[in-house]
Amino acid sequence: MTQHQILPRRFAAVSPIRITLRSEGVGVALASIVLYGQLGGSWALFIALLLVPDIVMLGYLARPRMGAAVYNLGHSYLGPLMLAGIGAVTDGRIALLVALIWGAHIGTDRALGYGLKYPSGFRDTHLGRV
Repeated sequence: MTQHQILPRRFAAVSPIRITLRSEGVGVALASIVLYGQLGGSWALFIALLLVPDIVMLGYLARPRMGAAVYNLGHSYLGPLMLAGIGAVTDGRIALLVALIWGAHIGTDRALGYGLKYPSGFRDTHLGRV
């Protein structure tokens, strides 16, 4: 076993921390959905785009290290936060709505235990092994 194969289990969030992180995911998902509704976004668009961030899993076709890096880029809150910021500054309603869908996706993933990935494999996450 190499060192990076040991890291996920050793550094995965322990139970009380995992509960907190998963609860934060629930909060982000719910807040994103409520704000989306408040802005009058199309629920058909919401459903159509909800799973789009998972396209980044294709990075795993290259190799696990690349897959983890690409997955983490698509599943970090930084992406939707930056898109929401751009939408707010430019008065871009569509950018803001897409950012909320993206945030709802990430929050739901985190609530279900799908965390950021370690390069050792898709199942090794910061929330524990999936």
